[in-house]
Amino acid sequence: MKIVIGSKNPAKISAVQSVFQNDQIEFISVNVPSGVSDQPFSDEETIKGAINRAYSALEAGGGNIGIGLEGGVHETEYGLFLCNWGALAEHGKPPIIAGGARINLPKEVADRLLKGEELGPVMESFTEKEDVRKKEGAVGIFTNGQISRSEMFTHVVKLLAGQYEYRKK
Repeated sequence: MKIVIGSKNPAKISAVQSVFQNDQIEFISVNVPSGVSDQPFSDEETIKGAINRAYSALEAGGGNIGIGLEGGVHETEYGLFLCNWGALAEHGKPPIIAGGARINLPKEVADRLLKGEELGPVMESFTEKEDVRKKEGAVGIFTNGQISRSEMFTHVVKLLAGQYEYRKK
């Protein structure tokens, strides 16, 4: 089986590889566009980005399964929340979709996003660290290391894998 991951981000690749563990699986990661804005600003837009990445990865990598993982934010009356969604694509079938953890972003970060900045660069500026999105992510920073970005996406991939296994019955 060939699983194509629609990203070159190490946190996303690690999440997929940690869930689908089998000697018979070949993993390929490809850079594919999400087809949504660089900073998705709703659950709908973030889901659409994950689905687009999954199907684009499936086609680009010639796999059996395409996995798309997308992070975004969702505005509520309680503030701006970090959100993350994943999609699993197979040829000729509707996507399998799953969402994950949510945390409220601090006002000083949320305000910058609401003014049009993207979370990745904002987090690098906020933390004075490089490549936060490829390492612990905003979730790792704001949970004091309790949950990393890879762990957050691993949860989503487990939800996708479980639905995929159920669909195969």
